[in-house]
Amino acid sequence: MNQLRFRTRLVLILSLFAIVPALLLTLLWSGTVSTALPFVTGRSAWDSVAASGEKAIAAARQAPLTPSQRSAIDAHERELRTSVEQARRYSFLAGRTVRVIAIAGVLALLVLTGLASRVAGHLSRQLSRPLDELVRWTELIGHGESLPPPREPTVVSTTRKNGDDAGTTIEVTTSRVRGAPEFETLRRSMREMVSELAHGRQQAIEAERLHAFRESARRVAHEIKNPLTPIRFALARLRGHAPPPLQEDVEVITIESERLDRMARSFAEFGRLPDGPPAEIDMSELVRYAARSCVPPNVALNLEIDENLPRVHGHNGALAGALSNVLLNAVDASPESGRITVKASEVKMGDRAAVRISVADTGVGIAPESLERIWEPYVTNKPGGTGLGLSIARQAVWAHDGTVNATSTLGKGTEIQLTIPADGGNAVRES
Repeated sequence: MNQLRFRTRLVLILSLFAIVPALLLTLLWSGTVSTALPFVTGRSAWDSVAASGEKAIAAARQAPLTPSQRSAIDAHERELRTSVEQARRYSFLAGRTVRVIAIAGVLALLVLTGLASRVAGHLSRQLSRPLDELVRWTELIGHGESLPPPREPTVVSTTRKNGDDAGTTIEVTTSRVRGAPEFETLRRSMREMVSELAHGRQQAIEAERLHAFRESARRVAHEIKNPLTPIRFALARLRGHAPPPLQEDVEVITIESERLDRMARSFAEFGRLPDGPPAEIDMSELVRYAARSCVPPNVALNLEIDENLPRVHGHNGALAGALSNVLLNAVDASPESGRITVKASEVKMGDRAAVRISVADTGVGIAPESLERIWEPYVTNKPGGTGLGLSIARQAVWAHDGTVNATSTLGKGTEIQLTIPADGGNAVRES
């Protein structure tokens, strides 16, 4: 036999809780009334009283009586007969009243049964439907599928007539919630949980990708540095002994070897996480120094640094390098008459104090389809660039449990935000 559905079991249980007590109360009430009414009428007692009274009256009349005594006996006989007649009437009515009460009890039981079934059905729907929905959601979560979108609120329009026959339309927005409000809270919590799971899964995938990129970057930096060192030594010797016709070729090799050296340093920097003991960092000083050292005089610089910024517990070199990479990208994107705005302010990350650094330029901007890829390694639009600047910046911020964000408008410029918690986070350092 198949197991009954949860809703069916719930209806049966709720119905039994309502019907069984009603049935017991109806039976108890009907039995009590049918048993008590004969005692209330007292027909058997009055019959006994009438029989003994008639004997007493007959015996009294055989004795010599005065007229007043005979009158009293006659009056007593009339009262006795009236009382017996009333008792018989009550007894007659009581017999039929019991049947009426029994019928009324059955009808009341049927009404209560109907009401109980309706209430049980309503309660079961209010409980079983949300639970069935949540069970389906758990199956979707288990298979890694997305949850159904939230229900849109319903707009109900009501037109109210005014005195001049003009109508005023009132729109009322309602949102039908299935089940008790607690289920809606549970739905919202499950959606937040799924969002956090997706975010965590994405971060895990991204961390794995970055780990693979870092390993590749370490190897590339190592392979470049090994032959680059003897090449630079040989160039130093050639520069002094090469004939004039070859000096230009030597200079080209020197410039390209320096570019390879910069590339190797970029790969090496991307291939490692911040190391060494963390320390307290004055973010105001860090932002001010990085901005003035990276932005050339021909580009206007606007510094907006809040007072009393919280100190960040972290690695000064890593955060300074991250901000420098962002500033250098902003400089490359800005025209000669451009402007770079650097802001530093205190914000909240949940219940944690944090510092948000914003770098906005007035360059050409980034296309929406390319905006999400700017943080990926080896993605660049600059000739000769490695595409590691923003990747290194994001890596340093993530190592401090921070976040990065980018917004851009074509033709107007780009804004990069770095948000670092004051406590520096609990990043795992790799060996």
